[in-house]
Amino acid sequence: PRPVGQEHYDVARGVQKILQDYKSLQDIIAILGMDELSEEDKLTVARARKIQRFLSQPFQVAEVFTGHAGKLVPLKETIKGFQQILTGEYDHLPEQAFYMVGPIEEAVAKADKLAEEHS
Repeated sequence: PRPVGQEHYDVARGVQKILQDYKSLQDIIAILGMDELSEEDKLTVARARKIQRFLSQPFQVAEVFTGHAGKLVPLKETIKGFQQILTGEYDHLPEQAFYMVGPIEEAVAKADKLAEEHS
């Protein structure tokens, strides 16, 4: 097995942290609602939810069940996509755009398509 590079490690830790922060906010959200969160916490929640959906890469073996063609995304592209979500590059995109896509560019294209459908 090859060692994980520093960028991969840093991005993976960033993803873990934001998902853990989101988990710790879920009780507050359940009791008080999203409106009571600080702007920073709302951003954490939004990015975590996008990350959760981006983790749903469609697999070829599941195509018969999901109806989505399988995608093979190179590791470098996957790391880049998560890094861009963490840094807020895609804060303006709806979270549903990240569900069942391959590379991050597909999420952008899906967001454009969703915007077209709603206009």
